[in-house]
Amino acid sequence: MRTHLAPIAAEPTAVDLAAIDAEWPLIAAELDMLDAEITLIYAEDHGGPSPLDWRRLRRAESRVTRAAIDTATRIDPRRAA
Repeated sequence: MRTHLAPIAAEPTAVDLAAIDAEWPLIAAELDMLDAEITLIYAEDHGGPSPLDWRRLRRAESRVTRAAIDTATRIDPRRAA
């Protein structure tokens, strides 16, 4: 049994909120990709994914890639070159 637990902060700090805000486009894109992947899994049980399901996944993957690049360049301006 643990006797030394880390204290839990009551609320996120302004720095924490700024970091979440900066990464939100990437988080949203990843959630969209997860949703598309879940749709593919569900479709396997119902006749297989449609071409539209596959297109939705490819577009979501593309959004994740773009958002990751945007997030990286926004967080570290030296990489924007």
